[in-house]
Amino acid sequence: MAAPLLLRGVPLLRLRLHQHQLHHRLAAGLLTRRPWCAAAESTRPDEDVSFSDQSAAVFGVKDPLQHPRWDNPDFRKWKDKEDEILRDIEPITFLTKEILHSDRYMDGERLTAEDEGAVVEKLLAYHPHSEDKIGCGLDSIMVDRHPQFRRSRCLFVVRTDGGWIDFSYQKCLRAYIRHKYPSYAERFIKDHFKRGTS
Repeated sequence: MAAPLLLRGVPLLRLRLHQHQLHHRLAAGLLTRRPWCAAAESTRPDEDVSFSDQSAAVFGVKDPLQHPRWDNPDFRKWKDKEDEILRDIEPITFLTKEILHSDRYMDGERLTAEDEGAVVEKLLAYHPHSEDKIGCGLDSIMVDRHPQFRRSRCLFVVRTDGGWIDFSYQKCLRAYIRHKYPSYAERFIKDHFKRGTS
């Protein structure tokens, strides 16, 4: 059993040995460019190149990684607001995905009063066409297959007259974000929603 484990480590040992040899060749000044990369810049023999310059040439590193954006107050403000928006919408997003994608509800099943209240208050109320969706009145919210895209489950408004119509929870979330966070909404939507501003 120990032999197969040792054999698995052989490629890693070879890589480490190669890196160790490369390091010593660089330190000795024997290697001044990447022979395996045709696009690498070569150094002329008459140039005085330090070890750090050589390692930068070999590994393609010119400057240490820096993140100047984090020092920018506007960027920091955006990241703080982005976190705030994510925390704000996380509970209703989680609930909606659980309703749609778990076995909590069967196709055609109406939501419990508690789930329905959350969906109506936090989603449907912000839908750009909520009045048209509700129509003559809201009887309940149900989960079912989309009439055109049978693999997709979505939320439906069941009207008091017995009719029903689907609505997009993502449209509701986008409208909510635009309402509550107008200065940051479009950037957040672009970064976090598949269909952007539609």
